Amino acid sequence: MTRLSQTSWSLDNLNRLDGQTALITGSTGGLGFEIACGLAERGASIILSGRNLEKGRAALNRLYERVPSVQGRFEVLDLASLASISAFATALREQGRPIQLLANNAGIMGPASRLTTKDGFELQFGTNHLGHFALTGRLLPLLAAGNATIMTVASLAALKGEIPFGDLNARHRYNPMARYRQSKLSNLLFALELDRRAKKAPWPIHSRAAHPGWAASDIVSNNGSLDRNGTPVGRWGRKIARSFAGPVFHMMGQTVEEGAWPLLYALASPEAQDGGYYGPLGKGERTGLPGDAGLPEAASDHTLAKRLWAISEEMTGVKYGLL
Repeated sequence: MTRLSQTSWSLDNLNRLDGQTALITGSTGGLGFEIACGLAERGASIILSGRNLEKGRAALNRLYERVPSVQGRFEVLDLASLASISAFATALREQGRPIQLLANNAGIMGPASRLTTKDGFELQFGTNHLGHFALTGRLLPLLAAGNATIMTVASLAALKGEIPFGDLNARHRYNPMARYRQSKLSNLLFALELDRRAKKAPWPIHSRAAHPGWAASDIVSNNGSLDRNGTPVGRWGRKIARSFAGPVFHMMGQTVEEGAWPLLYALASPEAQDGGYYGPLGKGERTGLPGDAGLPEAASDHTLAKRLWAISEEMTGVKYGLL
């Protein structure tokens, strides 16, 4: 495993991205917005995406404030809806412009009770994994045309993740964090299996994965465990809020901007490699400069990855190909 020797890091360590188009899911705030800003600083044109048009317009305004020279736009995309994903991808394919960078970033974490996507999938697995699986597959022709780099965001939670094939949608048993870990291990399995399939096909794309360590993002505010006033509800909602937004977490973790560094590294560092997994280099991979991350044992299981891929095709109706 290669470890970086530098004692500092900045966006200047990334490749220039002039003339390239980057699509970032879940980019109206948090890590996604920081990814967008970082790529824009290096010259990329940006497509922000998210569920809420009002938040999208506000995020676009903030992007222009951060990077006045950016060429950017916002598009509505709900990863909890296969119909929305299909419509979004169809519109982009009709425009015919290649995509050079795709950040599969959007995520939902730990709803206090079992919620479902518009297609009946458990919300975390359905959004975090199946939504990105479907989106990447439907955009594959544009990604191949752009010789694209695809970065899928995993998490330290993947270390303890399991894939319960007999109950993927948590109809029989729901535990908020177990299902979050399931979705994050699925993200990692997907990214690595996509790399293997791209090399075998071959498809001119480059698949990588990364995690942000302990970044104080707003993922909890997206989890469906908040009341109308934004207050966490239920035992799990309160527990997650304390763990990920409390003083101890902020003291031991890092900023959202710093959390985005490994994600940007995976997308645009000249040292990042296809099939690589990147994260912070500090203790426990919670904080620090970006570099190679430790791979959970389950993520190296090719049989597990192939089984998940086949079931994901069946559940989403999306099969990968360039036609």
